[in-house]
Order: sequence, then structure tokens, then C-alpha cells
Amino acid sequence: MRSHLTLIVTFAGLAVLGACLAWLLVAGDAFENLGPVLPWMVGGAIVVAALTAGLMWLAFFSSRRGYDEPYDVNKPNGGRPY
Repeated sequence: MRSHLTLIVTFAGLAVLGACLAWLLVAGDAFENLGPVLPWMVGGAIVVAALTAGLMWLAFFSSRRGYDEPYDVNKPNGGRPY
């Protein structure tokens, strides 16, 4: 599982690097204009990544604990483990 994550992060990083290099090739010195907004862009990317990770953790947590199981009226406590 960890090797898959490493592979995904590596390819994502290479894709971002390739996009930046292509942008630099086409636009020339367009990166100079990014100075004032770059911290906001990086901060936004970090917030989105943290929110995504938190929501995925909640989805897997609820699945492992059995909260995603359907309610069964024929079993005690609805068939839920708690």
C-alpha cells in the first residue's frame, strides 16, 4: 500500500513539474507575476489536501466500525455492533 502511495505522489509531482516547465517554456517569465499569490495557492492546496485526507479517513473509519451497514429491524439494536 505504501509503495502505491509513493508511486502516486511521484507521478503527481512529475506532472506538476512538467506543467510548470511547459508554462515557463510558453509564457517566458510568467512566474514573476505569481509572487503575491503563490503563498495563497500553496496554502489552498494544503487545505484541500488536509480536507481530502480527513474526509477519506472518516469514510474508512466508519466503514471499519460498521457504521455503513444497513439497519436491520429484525436484529437487536438494528444489527449494529455498538
